[in-house]
Amino acid sequence: MTSSTARRIGRVLSPVILALVAAAPAAFAQTRTNPDAAIMAEFQKRVEAYVALHKKLESTVPGPAKDSTPQQIDAHQRSLAKLIQENRKGARPGELFTPEMQRVVRRLMRQVFRSEGGAQVKKEILEEYTAPVKLQVNARYPDTVPLSTVPPQVLKGLPKLPEELEYRFVGDQLIILDTHAHIIVDYMERIFP
Repeated sequence: MTSSTARRIGRVLSPVILALVAAAPAAFAQTRTNPDAAIMAEFQKRVEAYVALHKKLESTVPGPAKDSTPQQIDAHQRSLAKLIQENRKGARPGELFTPEMQRVVRRLMRQVFRSEGGAQVKKEILEEYTAPVKLQVNARYPDTVPLSTVPPQVLKGLPKLPEELEYRFVGDQLIILDTHAHIIVDYMERIFP
């Protein structure tokens, strides 16, 4: 190959090479963010499917009145819970918090708990934890375990849930609680880094 041919090839390839080099960071960023976005979108679809079932079943149970007693509210929760439990007989851990979603959540929580003030956030969560509890999907949230508060730093990193559901901690386990039925929809263990 002559030197003039090499220069012509260089002039033609230089813009192509520069374009590839310039596009590389964007392509790398897409491969890094798109998998998390796709995993979270799938999580949201599973949440929406659960809420659709919840709403369908809740519409068949007379709701508590505004002046209901705690006993009437409890009876309503238990009636709704029974219907949901019957319709989700085979429910197992990981139906909403799939292994992929668990990895995403753990990474998000690692950022929260390793950040400045993260140790204090963890301490506050664990202060509300009274004793070891064996959790079960589709089971009633234990009446003997107080509902934990979930710090805003933690909620900020997690996908938003519809009003029927809430995130809660039970020790180092993160659960999704159906607040109307008072049952555990799903949970994941070892949430703290």
